[in-house]
Amino acid sequence: MKAEAWLFAGTALFFGATTAVYWWFSREPAGTAALCVSFVMASLVAAYLWRQYRRGGARPEDRGGAEIREAGGRRGFFPARSHFPALAAAGTALIGLGVVQGLWLCLIGFGVLLPGVLGFAFQNLGHED
Repeated sequence: MKAEAWLFAGTALFFGATTAVYWWFSREPAGTAALCVSFVMASLVAAYLWRQYRRGGARPEDRGGAEIREAGGRRGFFPARSHFPALAAAGTALIGLGVVQGLWLCLIGFGVLLPGVLGFAFQNLGHED
């Protein structure tokens, strides 16, 4: 994951520099906020990839002289199908509609979102990777 981490770190640096230059010359808040969010998102992905690289070590894809057979075997853990992401999405949609329609729908949305997020986060808690 080292190459991917460098790619997203470079993207984050690009967005950081672009944000500073854009803010300096335009003083326009909407574009500056959009570029700043792009910088933060690229930084988060780069930080995650660096963490995964340090945690798992170098993969065969990270070495120039690696053989194809070295990449065989177990590649990672993929969780089983789950209804929790759909439940979390429905809760988020209800909250968004509740902002427009009224507080009652927003409260229902939080009631649907909470079990969706908790189930999504803790469904594989007992799994040792």
